[in-house]
Amino acid sequence: MKKLLNLEYSLVQGTYWMYYGIACSFASVFLLDKDYSNSQIGAIFAFGSVLSVLIQPALANFTDHSKKFSLINVIEGLVIAMLILNTGLLLLNKQSLVLTIVYVFVIALITSGQPFINSLNFYLQRADCHINFGVARSMGSLLYSLMMAALGSIVLHYGVMSIPVSGQIVLTLMLVFIVATHIRFRKEKDKLLVIEEQEEHIKPIALDEFINRNKYFFIMSFGIIGLYFGNAVLNIFMMQIVDNVNGNSADMGRILSLMAALEIPTMVLFEKIHKKFTYTTLIIVASFGFTIKVALCYLATSVFLIFIAQFTQLFAFALFLPAMVHFIDDVMDKREAVRGQALFIVMTTIGSVLSSIFGGMILDVGGATTLLLVATIFSIIGTLIITIYINKITAN
Repeated sequence: MKKLLNLEYSLVQGTYWMYYGIACSFASVFLLDKDYSNSQIGAIFAFGSVLSVLIQPALANFTDHSKKFSLINVIEGLVIAMLILNTGLLLLNKQSLVLTIVYVFVIALITSGQPFINSLNFYLQRADCHINFGVARSMGSLLYSLMMAALGSIVLHYGVMSIPVSGQIVLTLMLVFIVATHIRFRKEKDKLLVIEEQEEHIKPIALDEFINRNKYFFIMSFGIIGLYFGNAVLNIFMMQIVDNVNGNSADMGRILSLMAALEIPTMVLFEKIHKKFTYTTLIIVASFGFTIKVALCYLATSVFLIFIAQFTQLFAFALFLPAMVHFIDDVMDKREAVRGQALFIVMTTIGSVLSSIFGGMILDVGGATTLLLVATIFSIIGTLIITIYINKITAN
């Protein structure tokens, strides 16, 4: 029964990342077909990202204080809301204010759902069941990879409306899996005579005190904006980048599929990698990985070369994310770590928002090559800031 709970949670992760790929990675394909400009697509992502920053804490506060609705109930509600919004994408056939609003909320809800899906891992362990988060998150990368490879070819053969149709199918499956997880969790929990342990509430320190105590980390975090600006350019505007070298939606799907598949071995083996290298070294290597990846895409003159660039994912995002999370916990005390993790998330969001806003504008004015050049420059600056200041942090 407990193995089934692990499987069901893995499938929740998998279907979540499948829909993330459909709604976000294929957004440009869908919206360009509806006569949206690159600048308008960037604005939709920017507004959606900002809205998610408002939705996440509100939902988290509601979840923490509600006696009637649990974390699983909130996730079920999010999935139902996304199903309703996705139905709107099926019915709206051309550019309009309504379609714009619907897509902004699609981006906002799918982005807002990520921390809740991740937190579900710890929630399910109340049923005395060890949940292997690494394996579950790897399922997310695997199914995202398969979805991107399939959807690229499906769109090429059946048109862009296959995007929201695929979304409806995946969201329906996700709702089935989260309900199944909920039912099994209740059965497992009912078998136990649960004695709730009172967890110590760790109150984060004030922002000004945090900055004074961690000024080098605060400066270093601005480098994260540079890295994630370039990373978001490749995720949001990959269709335009591929089109610039005479590729199509099938090529884009295969590129995103490869990118996600390459994340799996590094994430699964991260603990073994850390035994040989410090978190500081891994973060510096990953920062250079981000820069090399976007620079190779800038220099690429064919779809094949963009494929080759994706192999840097092995030592870029796949290495950076777990290394940063562990580094923050390693160099800060408990109160500081809460604020440090929050600052890390904020800086990645800022990088994505800036990429959404200015990326679309740069595309309209100078094209994909100019956008990749700007992204490379941002990434180089980010890498230099991180390399300089992370060494100052560890030297203290």
